[in-house]
Amino acid sequence: MRVSEAPVSPADATARIAALEALLARANAALAARDLLIDRLRGQIARLRRMQFGASSEKLGREIEQLELALEELEAERDAAPVGERLSETASRPAPVRSLPTHLPREEVFHEPASGACTCPDCGGALRRLGMDAHEMLDVVPVHWRVMRNIRPKYSCRVCEKIVQAPAPASAVARGKASFATLAHVVVSKFEHHLPLYRQAEMMAAQGLDIDRSTLAGWAGQATALLDPVVARIRDAVLKADKIHADDTPVPVLDPGRGRTATGRLWVYAADDQASGSTAPRATWYRFTPDRTAAHPLAHLAGFRGFLQADAYAGYDGLYRGGVTEVACWAHFRRKIFDLHERTPTPLTTDILERIGAFYAVEAEVRGQPPDIRHRARQERSKLLVEALRAVLDAALRRLSPKSDMAKAIAYGTKRWPALSRFLDDGRLEIDNNIAERALRGVAIGRRNWLFAGSRVGGERAAAIYTVIQTCKANGVDPQAYIADVIAKIASDWPASRWDELLPWNWVGEPAKMAA
Repeated sequence: MRVSEAPVSPADATARIAALEALLARANAALAARDLLIDRLRGQIARLRRMQFGASSEKLGREIEQLELALEELEAERDAAPVGERLSETASRPAPVRSLPTHLPREEVFHEPASGACTCPDCGGALRRLGMDAHEMLDVVPVHWRVMRNIRPKYSCRVCEKIVQAPAPASAVARGKASFATLAHVVVSKFEHHLPLYRQAEMMAAQGLDIDRSTLAGWAGQATALLDPVVARIRDAVLKADKIHADDTPVPVLDPGRGRTATGRLWVYAADDQASGSTAPRATWYRFTPDRTAAHPLAHLAGFRGFLQADAYAGYDGLYRGGVTEVACWAHFRRKIFDLHERTPTPLTTDILERIGAFYAVEAEVRGQPPDIRHRARQERSKLLVEALRAVLDAALRRLSPKSDMAKAIAYGTKRWPALSRFLDDGRLEIDNNIAERALRGVAIGRRNWLFAGSRVGGERAAAIYTVIQTCKANGVDPQAYIADVIAKIASDWPASRWDELLPWNWVGEPAKMAA
């Protein structure tokens, strides 16, 4: 016997509708708040990434990591929500259609009707193809290992009994079992993807490969040794440039004698004129030193006579006295004002930041233009802005206490005013030293993963590999494909007269270039 449901009164129906509308409003508000938080986190991350990886890089890196994790969780939560629960219009907007890179290999999978491609399932008539719909999805084939057997058949002459056999191919490691591609994979995984060797060994073990970490270390050392000629020529290319960007960052180094770690330095010297319209190749050279004494940059750049764009480290002063022209970094000066502004915003800090922002707006318009166009824009527009800012800074110093943080931050800039203003008179120069700072970002991430360099030799090895990897990336070359090909050629007695053909900007491989 079926029991009929009691009728719902208009008042109850109205109450239920009101409750559902309230629930919908709360859900929409929650979704809107989450989207706002995602946008705010993205903005904070972008701002932090524009900041210097310098003395406070460890603290800054941890802050970025925490924000990235928070953003990942929010985006995963948003994208994983069932379709029926996406109540707001914002959450239900269709995703933009993006084409996948054309350089990736394609594998076509045809999905025919369950009834077949010949007979109509309704009337039994013959089918004819009208066209097709295609939908591409990004797929991944996990890293898999294989054994490559080099087989050399022997032949003997029926007449003279001479034995003929192909020569043994060059070996990546003497009496070793690793190919050149394996060596490239190990060093790129460590220094580009920040996977320490012990983690690589664990990942290999999960795939049934019992490779000791010390063995992987030996492979990395062999790859570095084979790349020595390339590193030397990248160094020469940097030192021949008219303008070099320089920076350094701390690298912990294991000090077994004291039972703790010491602090070494990784220096970077970058030649990159593409922002001024040059088509010259980009070269990035790294050096490791056990400390930060002035003797190191003096030795690294001995004989260089050109523009050096760097921070205010006093160790460069000897170079400036020896004929090198100093170009200071507006980003460093701006950062000092910005730090005070974040702590306690004032009309003065706001005014200074806005004025510096006006310089950068001009630079954004002429980036990639030839030096003469950049020079003309700077003379016509930026020069007046710089002079007006100097007047503001001088007026502020007259009324501020010399011991105040604001006065010290302003004095940092006024003491270096000729070097800060130098970009106005030469279209080849940059407004800041971000080229060098970007070259050290990977190091700041990597040292938190591989913890420290095991020794001075380990630091020098890291500098050599970074030199090759970062120069490859700067020139749009896939580092792993490049290293695998080049060390194989070098081990196979590539003629020294043709070393330049193996430099990243001259190298032709398969695949030769990364997607833009």
